[in-house]
Amino acid sequence: RAAIGFHYDHAVEFYQSFLDRNMVYSCAYWDDGVQTLDDAQSAKIDYTLSKLRLAPGERLLDIGCGWGALVIRAAQLGATALGITLSKGQYEEAQRRIAAAGAAERARVELRDYRELRGESFDKIVSIGMFEHVGRARFAEYFRAAYEALRQGGLFVNHAIADQSGHGVRAGDFLGRFIFPDGELVAISDALRAAETAGFEVRDVENLREHYTRTLRVWVANLERNRDAAIAAAGATSYRLWRLYMAGSAQGFNCGRIGVYQSLLARPDQIGRA
Repeated sequence: RAAIGFHYDHAVEFYQSFLDRNMVYSCAYWDDGVQTLDDAQSAKIDYTLSKLRLAPGERLLDIGCGWGALVIRAAQLGATALGITLSKGQYEEAQRRIAAAGAAERARVELRDYRELRGESFDKIVSIGMFEHVGRARFAEYFRAAYEALRQGGLFVNHAIADQSGHGVRAGDFLGRFIFPDGELVAISDALRAAETAGFEVRDVENLREHYTRTLRVWVANLERNRDAAIAAAGATSYRLWRLYMAGSAQGFNCGRIGVYQSLLARPDQIGRA
């Protein structure tokens, strides 16, 4: 909780200085013809929900829901969506955004750990940009919690940054001290092995790293353009740190040192249907 608060609990105005209008803080999807960050983030959400084949009336869990954009969109599509986060700032802003969107009947966000689902069951699960905070030592616990919360025949999209050097990386001195305390990136093969050990069937894996390169470069440009607002919200030091972290991350994706994968996982029923 402390590590999540460290990264995600700046004033909301700071994140607004570089994110899109819906405050989606993860890789956008630059589909053919998409030119703006707003459209690319909307495309990413719809692309992800289409992989889940989300249908009206289904129950969706969003693990690490950010400021609520995906649960709002799921509600607009007729699903019932629960988002969970450990960030108090995200929780409060998500509540406000859900109310403003008129989605409160179908969407809600709670301050809750993924290990505290209390036996609830969901038709579909999504986790975008949260897995990097779990750590290799807790992979079994993470995937077991998701597997147990997913109904038989259900689908789970796990969207996460991965190390592509083959040996895994813990947040170093700069990222660990100033940006992502306790963060850890692993090879996609290690993540998929842990998912399979928990009982999931791997149905599809897609690397979107070029999309993240472009997303990060837009974020940096936005941050630079809105420098005064960012500094007013979080201070000059945070502005410099985040500008460096996002620019460096863009280069990491661009050269292939890191990737970002959407893994579509299924929990087949007793006769193998998913």
